[in-house]
Amino acid sequence: MPDPGFRKISYGGDWNPEQWDCGVWHEDIRLFREAGIDLLSINIFAWTRLQPDEATFDFAQLDEIVALLHGNGMQVCLGTGTAAHPAWMATRYPDILRVDAQGRKRKFGNRHNSCPSSPTYRHFAPRLAGALAQRYGQHPALALWHISNEFSGTCYCGNCEIRFREWLRAKYGSLDALNHAWNAPFWNQTVTVWDEIVAPNALTVQRDDRHTCMQGLSLDYLRFNSDNLLDSYLLEDRAIREHQPNAVITTNLMGAYRPINYRAWAPHMDVIGWDSYPGRDQPASRTAMLHGLMRGLKNGAPFLLMEQTPSQTNWQPHNALKRPGVMRLQSLQAVAHGADAVMFFQMRRSPGAGEKFHGAVIEHHGRSDTRVFREVAALGAELRQLADLTLGLRLSARAAVWFDWESWWACENSMGPSAALDYVEEVWKVYDALHAANIAVDLVGPASDLSGYRLLAAPVMYLLHPEDVTALHGFVRGGGTLLTTFLSGVADPSDRVFRGGAPGPLRDLLGLWVEEIDALDPQVHNRIVLGQALGELSGSYSCNLLFEIIRTEGAEVMATYGEDFYAGTPALTRHRPGQGQAWHLASSAEPAFLRGLLAHLCQEAGIEPTWPGLPQGVEATMRGEGEARVLFLLNHLEHEVTVPLAVPLRDLLAGVTVQGEVTLPGSGVLIARPQS
Repeated sequence: MPDPGFRKISYGGDWNPEQWDCGVWHEDIRLFREAGIDLLSINIFAWTRLQPDEATFDFAQLDEIVALLHGNGMQVCLGTGTAAHPAWMATRYPDILRVDAQGRKRKFGNRHNSCPSSPTYRHFAPRLAGALAQRYGQHPALALWHISNEFSGTCYCGNCEIRFREWLRAKYGSLDALNHAWNAPFWNQTVTVWDEIVAPNALTVQRDDRHTCMQGLSLDYLRFNSDNLLDSYLLEDRAIREHQPNAVITTNLMGAYRPINYRAWAPHMDVIGWDSYPGRDQPASRTAMLHGLMRGLKNGAPFLLMEQTPSQTNWQPHNALKRPGVMRLQSLQAVAHGADAVMFFQMRRSPGAGEKFHGAVIEHHGRSDTRVFREVAALGAELRQLADLTLGLRLSARAAVWFDWESWWACENSMGPSAALDYVEEVWKVYDALHAANIAVDLVGPASDLSGYRLLAAPVMYLLHPEDVTALHGFVRGGGTLLTTFLSGVADPSDRVFRGGAPGPLRDLLGLWVEEIDALDPQVHNRIVLGQALGELSGSYSCNLLFEIIRTEGAEVMATYGEDFYAGTPALTRHRPGQGQAWHLASSAEPAFLRGLLAHLCQEAGIEPTWPGLPQGVEATMRGEGEARVLFLLNHLEHEVTVPLAVPLRDLLAGVTVQGEVTLPGSGVLIARPQS
């Protein structure tokens, strides 16, 4: 795959000069240079400017913008401008307008507003992308392409239903196969001709955004919608490559965004770009997990932090400012986890409309003598100093956490067992336990190569494809340690429950079967009582949400429930098939239990922390191997902490060697190279 050819960690963000007169452009450029900005995303929302009517392309303003950036030594991330269609297009061709889950056809307005199945959209969007590529594809300022913007949403119009039926016909081949996969005899939902299939919305089978009476149908529509949006991305991708075969093309993803299976998108993107907007109270481990998820989409390759705010957002209930040092800390946390670019939204605050209160590098007053601008400029200087030291370097992890969009969709779509189940929360709880132990972690999923890992934690592995089952058996029998949790191995790819119940085809691997599942209000807790100490883990711990009542078939009982009618039955088991171990946790355990258990499993598997002796609240991440290693120590606390140093470190920003210990100020970061 081609890469952007960055010479250093690129620094910049979304610039929207079409909102300003050209006098402001030149002032912006002066300030960008002062802040060390060298990469600008442009033309994201400029479709009407480029195409004022059906027959006309007007590139005069964009020519001027690209020339201005190039003349000032800046690189361009060129948007295709298709993130919001023109008013004239919606008026003349209403098929481009989406239909919502309540069956209401939209009118012109907002963004993410084009139906991906619309013949109008599918004609005009790649046509514009191709025209842009023909004009700018060989321009020396062009670093990469940005198709549309934050693909999202779902359409339920007639054109989408037609394409959905075509998608289903290709997937199943026959209505008999489809009706079997969906268990269509339930409630007499059998279809006898393809045209009887309708989209699963509020008018049909969908009870709300999460729950449906026909899981197979709704699961397939989620898959279709993700694929349909991907197809609209690929329309523009192909149009660009007709004129620039070696183009570097991406779009901005949104982390754990439920409607789109980014793992299926990743092979079609040259580099992963994503938008990170942690709330003020979001734990640092949650942000780290999302960076890891995005990095893992392309098997650990570096990614681009395409958006973050330098100060505040405008769309959260309470839009707090980032405290001094936090923007730098979060930016360098992204670099520590694999980012080769640090970018912002937005570069100058919009003068009006929906994002006029969203933070920016340049505020409405346009001054550079402000806290935010000084912090942005200081980070720009540090990134220039780091130059290319981390470019292309990967993280090396021996522990992994499983994240699967289809399991997420399927377990939360189900009517039962608990409306309180939050798939991402359960994944994060396991990730957080490893993060707290200072263990390097990758996020993996279906089709990932598991051969380099010694530990795989797979919470709520609800839905299983045959190839997943084969991979898990091979992983454990080859010496790996697997940890599954409740609601694992429940259903096949059509969300049909495995005959014999959970854990389905993992039954012999885990050495158990699930007899019943108790689902209680999350405020109701039981206890996990350990029969023997596991490392530093002993005694009893709280658990809640779901409680599997399991029967062992060869597995050892490591802990039992302490209360209710199933007190004394297994809550934690271990099985030893082949050379490895397969553990199963039957309930949602409190953080202290997960941290102790995962620390024990890492120790057994020979997985060492990234850096020993870290105080709580300090994160250590290592990019690269051997003499090229770069260590990041990140203090996520508001007060200073002292970190012991096992070996001397060469501070890559200060240019000095530190040894013995180092003091990190609140929100402080040390970027260093170990000296042994």
